[in-house]
Amino acid sequence: MCLRAAAHAGRRMLTGAAPGTASRTRRRRSVFARQAVAAWGFLAVPVVFYVGIRFVPTLDAFWLSLTHWNLLTPPRYIGLRNYVRMVHSPLFWAVFRNTFLYLLLGLPVSLALSFTIAFHLDRIRFLSGAIRALYFLPFLTTAVAMAWVWRWFYQPVPIGLFNNVLTGLGLAQQPFLRSTTQALPAVLAPAIWAGLGFQVVVFLAGLRAIPGQYYEAARVDGVSGRTILLEITLPLLKPAFVFLVVLGSIGFLRIFDQVYNLTTDDLGGPLNATKPLVLMIYQTAFNSFNMGYAAAQTVVLFLALLLVSLAQMRMMRGGGA
Repeated sequence: MCLRAAAHAGRRMLTGAAPGTASRTRRRRSVFARQAVAAWGFLAVPVVFYVGIRFVPTLDAFWLSLTHWNLLTPPRYIGLRNYVRMVHSPLFWAVFRNTFLYLLLGLPVSLALSFTIAFHLDRIRFLSGAIRALYFLPFLTTAVAMAWVWRWFYQPVPIGLFNNVLTGLGLAQQPFLRSTTQALPAVLAPAIWAGLGFQVVVFLAGLRAIPGQYYEAARVDGVSGRTILLEITLPLLKPAFVFLVVLGSIGFLRIFDQVYNLTTDDLGGPLNATKPLVLMIYQTAFNSFNMGYAAAQTVVLFLALLLVSLAQMRMMRGGGA
């Protein structure tokens, strides 16, 4: 009898506990479901907005690149003819070369200058905030105003600042924007100067995030300043370098404002020596009204940006592995 009663009580306990546990589980699931619905409700608007302004136009550009469209008639499908035309165009390859010259010349110079400035600025305590603000000021200046100021710098005597300085030192004037060899570096200089302040601030943030104990331990061990820089500072600044390399690459490959405003009398000149791919896309679309060919050029630029960014991130991550 005792055994039977104990078994009966055990069954009652089990059958009584199970509904309570199940109800608590259901309540937790319902709370999680409501939280998930609320989270997706908040995220839905920005996600839809981002998809609408990013992915839909990108897919539309791929379609337009396979058509002939002059804005007056409906797009007409022509297959890969726009891409074939691009491959056989000497102008396209000259512009493509210019675009990567902006990247290959501008990115290393801008990173080297900004890191050097940030490295020395990090050691300054007197008026450091004011100095940082002065370096950051060009980043806040509109590209149009900045480009026209630099255009004045490049003018011949007696207007141009640089040529006035050169003649004052007894040196010959330089053509700058009127030279096929000097024009691209002349356009690149204000682009580097404009982004310098932002890169300096990022490097400063990275330098001040490095724990001081590392430097103290290295000095106690008698490590030289050069070794500290190469073995401690630069490796710990890798996240800042990766961020600025990717962002800088996108910026230099998409350079437009400086070229447009500095060479406004002869866009991309002289003799297309400064013309980047973005300016070629602009002229093809809004001067020649060949939207299909411009879309094909846009696709090439998109793929170049994607491949360069992925390759740089892979190399820099692999270097630290």
